[in-house]
This record gives sequence, C-alpha cells and structure tokens, in this order.
Amino acid sequence: MLFIRSLFIVVLFSVSSLAQIAPAPAPSPSPMPTPTPTPQIFHKTSLNAGYIKDIFHDQKVIWTSPFRLDREDAKWAIPFVLGTGALIATDRYTSDWVQNGGTLPVFSHDVSWFGKAYVTGGVAAGFFVAGKAFHNEKARETGLLAGEALIDTGIVTEVLKLAAQRARPSAGNERGEFFTGGSSFPSGHSSTVWSVATVIAYEYHKNPFIKYGAFAAATAVSMSRFSGRNHFLSDIVIGSAIGFGIGRFVYREHHDTDLDQPKPKKTTWLKPMIVPFYDRGTVGGSVTWRM
Repeated sequence: MLFIRSLFIVVLFSVSSLAQIAPAPAPSPSPMPTPTPTPQIFHKTSLNAGYIKDIFHDQKVIWTSPFRLDREDAKWAIPFVLGTGALIATDRYTSDWVQNGGTLPVFSHDVSWFGKAYVTGGVAAGFFVAGKAFHNEKARETGLLAGEALIDTGIVTEVLKLAAQRARPSAGNERGEFFTGGSSFPSGHSSTVWSVATVIAYEYHKNPFIKYGAFAAATAVSMSRFSGRNHFLSDIVIGSAIGFGIGRFVYREHHDTDLDQPKPKKTTWLKPMIVPFYDRGTVGGSVTWRM
C-alpha cells in the first residue's frame, strides 16, 4: 500500500505540471459604480533579481497545482495517470524490445547527447546572446524563458528522481523497481529538451518549420533514451510531459504579447532618378523622385 500511495503521489506531481492555472471567476455585476481598475503593467523578463524571483514563483505554482485540480482537469489527468500506470506495469517487457549491442545503442547515445543540460542550456544562451547582439527582442526573450523553464524543470525532475529512486533498465533483477536508489524516473534528458523545445515552439508558433522542428527534435532525443536502454517508456513519457508542461507554463506566464504584433514597416526614402531627354537637337535631362 505504501508503494502504491507513493507512486501515485509521484505521478500526480508529474502530471500537475501540465495543469493550467484557472483564472479567478469574474465578479458579479454590482449596482454600485466602481472605479476603473489600473491596467496591469507587463513585467519584462530580464537577467536581474526579478529573474530569480520568477523562478521561485514558478516553483510555488508548480508544486501547489495538484491542489487546484478541478473536474475539467480530470478529463485528461485520469487517462494520463491510467496510461502511465499501464506503461509502468509493462516497462520490463517493452524494454526487452531493445537488444544490447549493435549500432542502435551507439547511435542513440549520440542523439541523446543533445538532451544534456549544458547543451539545452547552450541553446537557450545562444538565443539570448543572438537577441542582444542583433537587437532581436523575440530571440532575447526566447533565451531567457527557455533558461527559466530549464531551471524549473531541472528542479522538479531532480526532486522526483530522489523521491522515486527507480532502477534503470540495465540494473539487472532490480530494473524498474522503485525506492532502490536508482535515478531512472523520470527521464532528465526528456524533461530538459522538451522544456526548451516547447518555449521555442511557442515563441515561433507562426513558423511551422521552427515549431514542428523543435518538437520533432525533442521527440527524437527522448526516444533515444529508450532505444539506448537508459530509460523505460514511462520514464520518458513522464519526463516529456514535465518538460512540455513547464515550458508552456513559463511561456504563458512571462511572454510579452507585444512581440506578437506585426513589425511596423520601415520608412521608405525617396530616391532621385535622372531622366534624359532629346528634343529637336536639344539634349538635357530632368531629375525626378521615386519611392
């Protein structure tokens, strides 16, 4: 019973990162006139003390979100929990689909390298540096939010790993067992790469090449952890869900909607154009201006 209860708590906290924070219900109309509320000023994300404050705020929302689940959340939460339970129950069987040796584990190891924290962190830093260098506010924000999502995801993933202590597929007879000192559940590579990829995909959602390319890359890295026998399928599903949920939450919480507005057209300057002419032996020209 303790095992089932603990496992349920781990899965519930993992799923909770996907829950959306429901807005407060609108107040009932009052017969008495009320003063016009002051419009909320958007907090522009930047690398200062407020950045650390945002991370603490994110953690508070993430870890308390299971207590705010409602009936609407149950429509996806219950099937997700049941599906995850089915994956956990069959993890030993499905992990045997991948055989040791051969070129597949080697190739999987090379692909999974892109899910390491310093690689995904480098991608976030690259967006930020490029945005600062070329005065591209969207790229700058992408780097900052991707870094914030990466930190949030890393904290949640490590806490869950310490709580679950699941043995990896290569652990022998204990493989797949919880509370054995392992670090398999959830997949850290999957959670980190999905957190960064989700922020990038949401920032550039109008560009299908970037949007679906980011999700495809995250899927490839996640599945490489299965084909390389580093994680079970349930580890990857939960890790991917955590990364996606936190990445989406950070974007929706801190994204500057002004960046979605179309850029103003550049001012077009008039250019001089010389038009030569010839009339009855007279050669000359005129200067006109065109856009």
